[in-house]
Parts: sequence; C-alpha cells; structure tokens
Amino acid sequence: MTQNTQQSGGGPLLGLRSTLVLLLGVLTGIGAGLLTYLAQHSLPAAALATGAGFGAGVMFFHAIIG
Repeated sequence: MTQNTQQSGGGPLLGLRSTLVLLLGVLTGIGAGLLTYLAQHSLPAAALATGAGFGAGVMFFHAIIG
C-alpha cells in the first residue's frame, strides 16, 4: 500500500522567504552554540545559546527580509 505524499496543489511546503529566514536562523543558532561551547566547554550552556541564537536570528531576519 502506497500513500501519496505530494500536495494536491503541487506547490512547495514553505515559501522562499520563510525558508530563507529559517535557514539563516538555524545558521545563527549553530554559530552561537559553537562559539559558546568553545568558550565555556559546557553543553547545556551551548544548547541554551543555540536556542536563543535561533530565536533571535529568526526574529531579526524576519524583520529585515522584505
């Protein structure tokens, strides 16, 4: 039994702007987490910095990408 995973409209799941904002947010979060881990050698602190960096990055890029 196979399931049809394609949308009926054939359009993308996310628009180009949303994809770009989320991608830049992920990259910002990874960068913040990596730099925090290299500075403090603490995984919990790096995880918190990653989440905060992602949230701040998404808010920032949402505001500036038109």
